[in-house]
Amino acid sequence: MGLLTAALIGAGATGAVVGAPFVLAGIGFTSAGIAAGSIAASMMSSAAVAGGGGVAAGSTVALLQAAGAAGLSGAATAAVAGAGGTVGGLVALLI
Repeated sequence: MGLLTAALIGAGATGAVVGAPFVLAGIGFTSAGIAAGSIAASMMSSAAVAGGGGVAAGSTVALLQAAGAAGLSGAATAAVAGAGGTVGGLVALLI
C-alpha cells in the first residue's frame, strides 16, 4: 500500500466520522428530535405508517434518531469510519 492510498483511507475514515453528525442534522435527525418538514420527518412518517402507527425499535429511523440525539456509539463510529476508509481506498484505486 502506497502513501497516497494510506492517506486517502485515513482521510476518508476521518472525514466520515467528523461529517456524520452534520449530515444527520442536515437531514433532520437533531439533538432536539426530528425536524419538521425534513427528510427525517418523511422517513419517520413512512415508518410509522408501515408499522401501524409507531416506529419500531431498532429500525433505521430509530437508530438514526438515536445517533442524531446522542451522537454515534462506538460501534457506529467504527462502522462509519470503515465505510469512509473504504471510499477513500476506492478513490485511491481510481487515481
